[in-house]
Amino acid sequence: MSHIIKNKKLEILIALPEEHYSFSRFDWTGKITKVKFQNKPVTTIEQTDGENPHQVGKGFYNEFGIETPVGFDEAPVGGWFHKIGVGLLKKEDEQYLFSKKYEIKPGKFEYTLNPKSIIMRCISEYCNGYAYILEKEIRLEESGFTINYTLQNTGDKSIITDEYVHNFTALNNTPIGRDYVLKFPFNLRPGASGEIVNPDNKVEIGLNKVKFNGTPNVPFFYSQLSGDTEVKANWELKHLKNTMRISETGSFLTKKVNLWGCKHVISPELFFDISLGSGESVAWSRRYSIDSF
Repeated sequence: MSHIIKNKKLEILIALPEEHYSFSRFDWTGKITKVKFQNKPVTTIEQTDGENPHQVGKGFYNEFGIETPVGFDEAPVGGWFHKIGVGLLKKEDEQYLFSKKYEIKPGKFEYTLNPKSIIMRCISEYCNGYAYILEKEIRLEESGFTINYTLQNTGDKSIITDEYVHNFTALNNTPIGRDYVLKFPFNLRPGASGEIVNPDNKVEIGLNKVKFNGTPNVPFFYSQLSGDTEVKANWELKHLKNTMRISETGSFLTKKVNLWGCKHVISPELFFDISLGSGESVAWSRRYSIDSF
């Protein structure tokens, strides 16, 4: 079962926490699996090989702690650590890999369904001094949707982590190519402090725009596009022939902006830094606008 929220322009399909996707990476309260605008798809999937459909990213899936989840370093091998929005994962060795399949003890999930929104909560166990309550609202608006987050630290130790959304976008299922333009409200500084992977040189980085001189046949990746400078959390993606446009705006400033993609998908990623002492909470939001031009 999935929850559908829609209006005359938009249709958003949201998988419930313990359904469909069951892997240990992405937040189970954030599974926006499909978005359509005027009955045209806005989103796609991470992989198109058809394998493990419940273990790959789709639509707008978010993740906490892609590099080091909460409590991973303190946990002994064979012990457990938190993956926020999923539950406890079993530590198998000294290095965390987001793509690895970990044994999971799911968190406690609650949700409330409304015609134009869904509210979900993940309540964690207490483990190695850490515990939390995550609440998320996905709310439909006239020309887009907003994701509202609240994270409360209910443990004894501080929670230091980050969160981002892996935006698996492809406007009208069109392969990445010359008609796509990705724009940011800041100067791009590829290579200043981050990684560049552009094997077939199809990605072109301008002053504040990303364009393509063809369709990439292999994955590309850019990290730290702002050069570790704090910038507005915003991007806008257009497809010139389809005359479709989507943008994301965070309620925060960010020092980490990544870009990943391949032939069938492009994903700009805006990271939100989290630092919570015991008993503290933080709220933030991401607003997506979708229209034609």
